[in-house]
Amino acid sequence: MTETTAPAAPAEQEAAPRLSVIGTGYLGATHAACMAELGFEVLGVDVDPAKIERLARGEVPFHEPGLPELLRTHVASGRLRFTTDVAEAARWADVHFIGVGTPQKVGETAADLSYVDAAVASLAAAIDRDALIVGKSTVPVGTARRLAELVRTVRAEAGLPGEVELAWNPEFLREGFAVRDTLTPDRLVIGMHGPRAEGILRRVYARQLAADTPWISTDLETAELVKVAANAFLATKISFINAFSEITENVGGDIGTLADAIGHDARIGRRFLNAGVGFGGGCLPKDIRALQARVSELGLDRTMRFLAEVDDINLRRRDRVVDLAVQVLSAARDGRIRRAEASGPAPTPASVQVLNGTRIAVLGVTFKPDSDDVRDSPALDVANRLYTAGADVRVYDPEGNANAAARFPRLDYVDSLEAAVDGAELTLLLTEWRQFREMDPDAVGARVASRLLIDGRNVLDVAAWREHGWDVIGLGHRFDPERLLRAA
Repeated sequence: MTETTAPAAPAEQEAAPRLSVIGTGYLGATHAACMAELGFEVLGVDVDPAKIERLARGEVPFHEPGLPELLRTHVASGRLRFTTDVAEAARWADVHFIGVGTPQKVGETAADLSYVDAAVASLAAAIDRDALIVGKSTVPVGTARRLAELVRTVRAEAGLPGEVELAWNPEFLREGFAVRDTLTPDRLVIGMHGPRAEGILRRVYARQLAADTPWISTDLETAELVKVAANAFLATKISFINAFSEITENVGGDIGTLADAIGHDARIGRRFLNAGVGFGGGCLPKDIRALQARVSELGLDRTMRFLAEVDDINLRRRDRVVDLAVQVLSAARDGRIRRAEASGPAPTPASVQVLNGTRIAVLGVTFKPDSDDVRDSPALDVANRLYTAGADVRVYDPEGNANAAARFPRLDYVDSLEAAVDGAELTLLLTEWRQFREMDPDAVGARVASRLLIDGRNVLDVAAWREHGWDVIGLGHRFDPERLLRAA
C-alpha cells in the first residue's frame, strides 16, 4: 500500500474523462451531482423510470442538505443527465461508478449482491472500448475480485474490444453531510490492480488531492474491508457506551460524564460515545450482520462473534425505552412500578395494561437528524412497539413522516411538534433534530397532559427542564420513581 497527497498533473491537452454513475439512490445521486460540481460531464443510470424522471427535472427523491441545489444547477447546465439505458452509458462514458444498493437479504444476515452483479455484468457486456469500472457500493470482502473475473469472462466470451479494468473506491458518506463528504472527503481509498486505474482516478479526484486529501492505494480486498471495518468499529463504539448505560441505569452514575471522561483520552475520543436509543439506518446494522455472514462463509465464525453482542446491545436499547415508558407511566399513575417483562417487539400483558389507550408523543422517527431515512430506525421501531401495545401514538418528524408512513401506515403522523404533543401523557424524544433540542419547555408543557419526557438521545438540559416542572428521564440514567412521586 502507498499513501500520498500529491496528485499527478494531467496533460493539458487530455480531455477530462466522462463519467457514468450506475444506481441513483442516496449514494449514486449524491456522487453524480458532486462529480458534476467538480466539472465533469456525468450520466446517471437507474432501472427505475420514475426516479430518473424526477432527477431529470432536478428533484431529489430523498432529503439531503445541499444536494437539491447541486442537482438543479447541473441538470440546468446540461452537465448532469439521467437515463434508464445502461448501453448508452457504456458507449458514452470513460469511467463507470457503481452505486447500487447491497441490502440485507430477506430472512438472512448476508448482503444481497444481485444489484451489484447485474450492474457490472450489464456494463461489461456493453462497453466496446477502453474503460474503468469503479465500485463504490459496500460489499463483502472477495466481491471485487470475483467481479473483476466476471468482467474478463463476459468480455472474452463476447469478443468485445478494449481494456476494461475494475477498481474499488468505497464511500464514507454521513447522511446529512454527504455533499461535503464527497467534495471534501477525509480520505480516498482505491483498491486496484495496476497504475492505469490509479492514473484515471487521480484525474477524477484531482481537486480533492490538491486540497491534501490523503490518498490510499491498495488491493481490492483491503479497499472492501476498510469500509466494513470502519462501520463495525463505529457500531462497536456506540454499543460500548450503551452497555455501560445498562450499568448506570441499574446502579446510578452519570453516563454523559463517564463518556466525557474517557473521551478525553486521545486513544478513545469522544465522538460516537453518546448513550441513547442506539444506531440504525441503512449501513451500520446491515454491514455488521453482513460481515459476520461473510466471515462465517470463510470458516472464521469466531473472528467477528463480538459483533453479535454489539447488535444485541443495540436492539436492547429499544426494549429499554418501552420498558422505561411502562415504568414511568405506572409510577406516575398509582406509584406501583411495573415492567414490560420481556424483550422484543411483541407486547407483554404488563405493557398492554399500562400503555393501552395512553396518548404518547413520539418526536422523531428517522434514524438520525438531517435525513429522511427510516431504515432500521430505532425511533420508528419504538413507536410501532408502543402502538402494538395499545398506545395512542402521535408521531412527528421534520422530514421522515412520509417514509415512516410507508413502512408503518397505522401510526398517527402529524405535521407539527405542537400537534404531536397536544394532550400527551408521555413525550419521547427519539431523534435529535435541532427543533427538538431547542424546544421551549413551557410552550410544550402548556400543551401536554403530563410533563413526563423520556430523552432517548440525552440532548436536553435536564436541570433546566426540571425547573419548568418536567420529569425528564434520559437513557443511561437511573430512574428514580420516588423523585417522580415527590414531584407529583
